[in-house]
Amino acid sequence: MSLWEYANPRKFTGLAGTLLPFVAWAAGILTVLGLVWGFFFTPNADKFESTVKIIYLHVPSALMAINAWLMMLVCSLIWLIRRHHVSALAARAAAPVGMVMTLIALWTGAVWGQPMWGTWWAWDPRLTSFLILFLFYLGYMALWTAIEDTETAADLTSVLCLVGSVFALLSRYAVNFWNQGLHQGTTVPVATGGRTISDIYFLPLVTAMVGFGLMFLALVLARTIMLIRQRRIAVLEAREVRA
Repeated sequence: MSLWEYANPRKFTGLAGTLLPFVAWAAGILTVLGLVWGFFFTPNADKFESTVKIIYLHVPSALMAINAWLMMLVCSLIWLIRRHHVSALAARAAAPVGMVMTLIALWTGAVWGQPMWGTWWAWDPRLTSFLILFLFYLGYMALWTAIEDTETAADLTSVLCLVGSVFALLSRYAVNFWNQGLHQGTTVPVATGGRTISDIYFLPLVTAMVGFGLMFLALVLARTIMLIRQRRIAVLEAREVRA
């Protein structure tokens, strides 16, 4: 069996519909567990006091904001190369979810940064690239809405996604590129296996991160199924009009 079989909308909706309840339940349980554990059962940090607890919202949302765009990039490349409609619709489905994650990351970053930096906003490299990424999300969604023809919209939004991917990568690695930025380094550097956070904060943080990841997957699956059904209805209506 090949993964490309699930480019067929009928097979994809069947598989997604089967997986969705399990993914949604796991997402809900882990997200609530991570947030409650982090906010109510971890101590205040010596340096950051209670503001450290915003990490349980900020880090998972920022991670998913970037990875959502990268997922859209993969789906856009599949569309441009293979012309599978499911991939284009999956990218479209992920955009609003990624936009909300980016907005949460920007807001929680401001709440976290104000007592640390003495200001709600600073033109730090990572903050600025995140703001630009948010604007790309808005532009991507607006472009889908503005163009009636699905294939033309998929083509143009895929190109926009390729361009916006530069800022998704900058958001992830800006601290490494510009050491003079105010934003701290990565708390959980996966690539190196090291981390700058103790277990008492790390374990609930990882729980929240996994929960946010599954929540993103559940929302994308649900929205993709919805978009596939909307497209199917539109095709049937067009056939009725021609008849």
